[in-house]
Amino acid sequence: MMDKSSSTQRYHTRIAGTGSYLPEKLLTNKDLEKLVDTDDQWIRERTGISSRHMASDEEATSDLALRASQIALREAGLDAKDLDMILVATVSPDMVMPNTACLLQQKLGAPDCMALDISAACTGFVYGISIADQFIQTGHSKNILLVGAEVLHRFVDYTDRNTCILFGDGAGACVLQRTQEGQDSTVYSTHLHADGGISHLFTLPGGGTALPFSQKVLDERLHYVRMNGREIFKHAVRTMSKACDEALTANNMSPEEVNWIIPHQANVRIMEAVAKHFGVSMDKVLNEIEDMANISAATVIVAMDRAIRDGRIQRGHNLLLTAFGAGITSGSALLKY
Repeated sequence: MMDKSSSTQRYHTRIAGTGSYLPEKLLTNKDLEKLVDTDDQWIRERTGISSRHMASDEEATSDLALRASQIALREAGLDAKDLDMILVATVSPDMVMPNTACLLQQKLGAPDCMALDISAACTGFVYGISIADQFIQTGHSKNILLVGAEVLHRFVDYTDRNTCILFGDGAGACVLQRTQEGQDSTVYSTHLHADGGISHLFTLPGGGTALPFSQKVLDERLHYVRMNGREIFKHAVRTMSKACDEALTANNMSPEEVNWIIPHQANVRIMEAVAKHFGVSMDKVLNEIEDMANISAATVIVAMDRAIRDGRIQRGHNLLLTAFGAGITSGSALLKY
């Protein structure tokens, strides 16, 4: 809990460690050719995706989250007992209750601490950075585990070629930590939005209180993801560009001062459009979509972790994270890694 004697103190937040996990099983474009009227070239040209990972029958979202979290904690030099908070961004929880964060807490062996799920679809991880940053800034917490984890393939209709080509499973995690003396990495700012007026563009209708599970829901396949791809594309480019503009303006920073833009990995054409908006080369945009597809709240952190692992991202780099998702939610986070 926050030390009242330091309640007026404002702290800074850094990313202390990251980790990611993608299940071993792959569903390739060639595999999808056997299920729906599509082909590898058509999918690649329109999305940039060649394959997507799928959790095994024995794996739930919390299991993927556990694997990614263990790596992030190790990289941060921490044990689960050091955590003050666990946040899990997901739209594919293990169950309605308890939340996936509590299940992850138990699997990690973490102590009594706040454990919360964030439901902001593909923007969930960026929302989570903002939430964690507030708790650290005010002195409430020192070490927060933030996870983006999804098992989306169980909510995908493999008779619908417009959606089944897009989604995969996976998890990414990071430890957000109070910055210590001598450390200059920090979260500069976060900018979050939502527009419920267009929420009908991207839905999973069945299974909630509006349409509880029933034979009708199953027969009409309402327990699967539905989206208006054309409209989603337009709003994705607009909202992510707007959120990035806000971040740069708030910090008096130019696109040239950003080392990497890390967008939600939904569609390579969307990423290219955002890069064009800022007049930056795709060489500065992390693009990991080819072999992981859209894993919703996990895409940004998985892409980031991969680039940290192979050395593309170095300490001191300025990173601009941005995402959009069902809701319609959107947001950005500008930070120095």
